[in-house]
Amino acid sequence: MDTETVTPPAPPVAGQARASTNTSWLSKLGPGLITGAADDDPSGIATYSQSGAQFGYGMLWTLLLTYPLMVGIQAISARIGRVSGHGLATNIRRHFPAWLLYSIVALLLAANTINIAADIAAMGQAASLVVGGGAHWYAAAAGVLSAVLQVMLPYQRYVRVLKWLTLALLAYVATALTLKLPWLEIMRSAVLPSISWDKDYITTVVAIFGTTISPYLFFWQASQEVEDLRADPNAQPLKHATDQACDQLKRINIDTMTGMGFSNLVAMFIMLTTAATLGAHGITHIESSAQAAEALRPIAGDFAFALFSMGIIGTGLLAVPVLAGSAAYAIAGAMRWKNSLELQLSGARKFYAIIIGATLVGTAMCFTSIDPIQALYWSAVVNGVIAVPVMVVVMLLAVRPAVMGAFVISRRLRVLGWLCTGVMALAVLAMFATLG
Repeated sequence: MDTETVTPPAPPVAGQARASTNTSWLSKLGPGLITGAADDDPSGIATYSQSGAQFGYGMLWTLLLTYPLMVGIQAISARIGRVSGHGLATNIRRHFPAWLLYSIVALLLAANTINIAADIAAMGQAASLVVGGGAHWYAAAAGVLSAVLQVMLPYQRYVRVLKWLTLALLAYVATALTLKLPWLEIMRSAVLPSISWDKDYITTVVAIFGTTISPYLFFWQASQEVEDLRADPNAQPLKHATDQACDQLKRINIDTMTGMGFSNLVAMFIMLTTAATLGAHGITHIESSAQAAEALRPIAGDFAFALFSMGIIGTGLLAVPVLAGSAAYAIAGAMRWKNSLELQLSGARKFYAIIIGATLVGTAMCFTSIDPIQALYWSAVVNGVIAVPVMVVVMLLAVRPAVMGAFVISRRLRVLGWLCTGVMALAVLAMFATLG
């Protein structure tokens, strides 16, 4: 028996699903907003900080390109979850060879665990910079807190916590606005970039794409659509409830466009901040988000330093659960285990074991000779490489009537999704060619 199968509730009274739909804009924000905000984790902050410090405003063009590509691939992932009623791993298991499924899941787990280690280490260092004390112990506390919240809080309450944590990203907007920025130069650099084929430049482009368009985000948003589906007694997978499709697909579009826009806007402000401060003062090598915050203090002042540091902690608390949760959803879907954050620990022991294990292993890496900080930048590059085969599989799922019923994706989404996949593939090939 497939334990991820959603048992369809009794058919609702005609018009009931639409009548109960809250039409406010804020009510439409959920999986997409949290996914987009989690994209700006400490690993991403380090990558954006490095690009701003090393190349000034010269990398802003990448964010103009990644936004529509992110919207496309994330909207497709969300649709797969809402239409089919299953996460990506279950759909891959049903429609592709086992070796492909297990390869993707293994790579996702490895990449996510390294990312967790890097994020938790950055959170510990940021806390140490702000309040003093040992960074390792702050990292341990952050890891344990993250694991406990995921296990103890039911899904609906936990989602509210994650939504509030998205506000932490506003710290980077506020930090940039404390500076005097040359907006004309910024707009010119974003629209008319000077592209280089230098190895460092190409590697940074791939790192930006890798940290912005990451496989764990695909799995997370699809799974959160399934969670929302289960939480609503009147909802059914859209391929079985076509009358609900109009409202739900419109909500997914609004949610995804907003979440990915928020993600890219924050990334832009991080680049602007480090370009106008660190890069302008000759500091061009950043290994971690915490190092970027520390280097910022003598240049931009204590207030900017504090905002930047607190943002690292807040985004880490948001991103670590998404990293651990997406790995758990993927493994549970592949192994046919029960999986839902709405279930208690006793009802989904194996699912929660993956969440706890990935979080605690990542935390433990902070206490070993392995330096997770140095993995921050390169983990984004690894994610860029892994993303390509995952995106190919997602695109093939999205056009299968067996998965999507009458809701196979439109031509516009197909073009956008394959364009995103192709751009990622070209970026990775360019990186390998440059390294070679």
